[in-house]
Amino acid sequence: MKSKDKRDAAVLPFQLKKTVALVGMMGSGKSAIGTALSRRLAVPFLDSDAEIEAASNMAIAEIFEAYDEPFFREKEAQVIMRLLETQVGVLSTGGGAFLQSTNREAISHYGIAVWLRADIDLLWSRVSHKTTRPLLLTDNPRATLETLYAARVPEYSKAELVVDAQEGYSIEKMTDKVIEVLLTRSDILEEVL
Repeated sequence: MKSKDKRDAAVLPFQLKKTVALVGMMGSGKSAIGTALSRRLAVPFLDSDAEIEAASNMAIAEIFEAYDEPFFREKEAQVIMRLLETQVGVLSTGGGAFLQSTNREAISHYGIAVWLRADIDLLWSRVSHKTTRPLLLTDNPRATLETLYAARVPEYSKAELVVDAQEGYSIEKMTDKVIEVLLTRSDILEEVL
């Protein structure tokens, strides 16, 4: 029997069976962790916001400005369903996506939701300097973030798996934590021996 090459084990030590949908607040690390996780699992990285921007040829902030949030949420649900139906991978969802019951049901049917849970101070440290967050373009963005957080946490808590972000965690460390949690579900992720 041929022994496994160490490089093969480093690249493909896992088999992802269903799509992992990362959910959580803006700034929780869905895109950064999703990109790193997809590389580690050797599966496609899917980003619902990036897909919406590509399809509309507009930035998310421009869509919000030109139309309204309900219009955006409708398009977001269509994109998430298409991504879930077409391939298994790691899906980064927009911060408000998991609030919609249709999105939660689709994610549950085709994969699993993993909430990247971060406290308000960590989130604020990550988003306070950005101008690409349309929901934070208010007179008091910190208060807006706190209001969104309070309203969304009960919905995020419906995710099947939770990984807590810590201020000192690198992207690699947080990715390790997500993999540890995923490995508790053999129907989602298995190590290839």
